[in-house]
Amino acid sequence: MPSLTLPECPHYIPPPETKEDLKFADLPIIDLSKAHTPEGRAELYPQLRDALRTHGFLYAINHGYTQAQRDRIFDIAGVPFNNVSPDEKKIYTADVEKVGYYAGYKPRQFWKVDTENQILDQIEHYAINLNVTKRPHPTAVRPFLPELDDFARHNHFNILHPILRLIALSLELPEETLVEKHNFDRTGETSVRFMKYYRRSNDEEEKSKNVWLKGHTDIGSITILWSQPIGGLQIMAPDGKWKWVRHIDNGLVINTGDMMTFFTGGYYKPTIHRVIQPPSDQRAYDRLGAYYFAMPDNDVRLLPCAESPVLQRAGIERQCLDDDSPSCETWRKGRTTSYGRTDLKKGVERGVEEEVIEGIVVKHYN
Repeated sequence: MPSLTLPECPHYIPPPETKEDLKFADLPIIDLSKAHTPEGRAELYPQLRDALRTHGFLYAINHGYTQAQRDRIFDIAGVPFNNVSPDEKKIYTADVEKVGYYAGYKPRQFWKVDTENQILDQIEHYAINLNVTKRPHPTAVRPFLPELDDFARHNHFNILHPILRLIALSLELPEETLVEKHNFDRTGETSVRFMKYYRRSNDEEEKSKNVWLKGHTDIGSITILWSQPIGGLQIMAPDGKWKWVRHIDNGLVINTGDMMTFFTGGYYKPTIHRVIQPPSDQRAYDRLGAYYFAMPDNDVRLLPCAESPVLQRAGIERQCLDDDSPSCETWRKGRTTSYGRTDLKKGVERGVEEEVIEGIVVKHYN
């Protein structure tokens, strides 16, 4: 973070952690400070492999930002929502179905949460390309661009790249194999994203059975969520039951997405997760989040790393024929433009709805 005087913004005061007795997922914790040496990476990659193969999610600590730096990011995260007028927000709202990516605002009531009961989401996004000056920003956001640039670079080089190196090691591949597909200065839509979940009416909660965002997998390769004290995130545990994700101060929650499944031939499958109404002692608060959604460069084709000895031994599950494999850009556009917008078809499995993207079945879970 810059050492000069920082622009002022309202301080985000998080609510107390829930006192409810919830069924939490038992997610492993990895110490990212160890990823700086070959010996540390050799220690970490089996931990990461087992965590992602078992849960699809893990916690990371000692990632290089202090608690004060993390808190500052949450202060800044509130600015796009609280300090920008509705009229100005419209100027910076992307036509997602036209461009195929999230940039600037995604307004509330844009996604279908429950088609049958006509329930729409109450989630507002503000997405910033990893090149924070690539697109214009509202007036209130502009003073914070140097800090947002630092945040994007920190996520990319100090968190994402170390995680990608550990995944490559777990596949017995050269360490830079996946890093080379995730460049900072190439064309792509990796983004910092701030999300605000607004409280919903009792009628909406009842009709949607308290589901704020239905079960899904992420579009990209790696998602980095900066742990937030307000509960709501749940993952589908190995036993098929929904488990809550616990908050860790200045911790990260990391998971893999669709594109990593392509690269690893199904070795690392994305775990289904959802967001539901927070615990009863936190329902008086809106839920604010900070994320880094990582994707490969636009022109990278989503082919399995078939040269991996691990994948050769385990067997490669291809999503499609190699000749038909989509590029990152094609898959992103297909998933982004349809997510929450198209009418899904009931799947064979109970509580599952389906759509087809680039000839591949994508499942959504209620």
